[in-house]
Amino acid sequence: MKDKKVYLKVKDHSVSGEEFQLIKNEIYGFLETVPQPNETELPEYYKTEDYISHTDSKRNLFENAYHLVREISLKRKLKLINSVSLQNKQEGNSKNRTLLDVGCGTGDFLQTAQNDHWTISGIEPNIRARKIANKKTKEAVFGVDQLLNFTENSFDVITLWHVLEHLPNLENQLSTFKHLLKPDGTLIIAVPNYKSYDALYYKNFWAAFDAPRHLWHFAKDSISKLMLSKNMKVVEILPMTFDSYYVSMLSEKYKKGSLNIFNAFRIGFLSNLKARRSGEYSSLIYVIKNK
Repeated sequence: MKDKKVYLKVKDHSVSGEEFQLIKNEIYGFLETVPQPNETELPEYYKTEDYISHTDSKRNLFENAYHLVREISLKRKLKLINSVSLQNKQEGNSKNRTLLDVGCGTGDFLQTAQNDHWTISGIEPNIRARKIANKKTKEAVFGVDQLLNFTENSFDVITLWHVLEHLPNLENQLSTFKHLLKPDGTLIIAVPNYKSYDALYYKNFWAAFDAPRHLWHFAKDSISKLMLSKNMKVVEILPMTFDSYYVSMLSEKYKKGSLNIFNAFRIGFLSNLKARRSGEYSSLIYVIKNK
């Protein structure tokens, strides 16, 4: 590691208090968390009641804000997958639309899609979250091993909502998703953007670094290079404007030990305002197609 430049040193603020380094990958331009927990160690870093995507609890301001925003986000996500589905299929041939949501958490997006007549499947490694999801989706959610059991060209749309940054063996995972997509299918990936204003403002306190649960940290150029390496292409990039506010709230807590709602809102607003020109929103959605 002596010959590799450290972009930033960060701390696990949620569970262990351990320190990690973020090292830039010279090929693709993303940042790597170093050291990375192995597959046996990694689940230990998720063992906290504060890991909100694995629960449906509403115990405090953060969790209530999360659930409020999630309801709005679910409608936007459904609108997006319906839009790309219509683009992929001829008029009158939109039946049996198939969706795979990887890292589906407690299953709310899958349930929303199922209610809109999508044929759904989900992958969720966390047993507790998977049980909650299966109650909502008529047992449509499976463990990670199921990825190897799906047949080639199974899905019209594969989504990863803030999930790619969690996955070990990054390039192998992308090859798997490409294998499972139909030839005219669409891969949709949402990830934090370490070049956003809120990331640059909070630096090592930026909550979306979330080491070591986040193994990789992306920007627009790194996602594009990754997809090109798999013979895929980013065709559209969309903002997730709520993320700057939520991430700033957590970042304030990590930085100062208490919540400063006013400053969190100010930084979240500034991040979105600056991103209107730069395109560097706190989180971005990438719509990806085969070349």
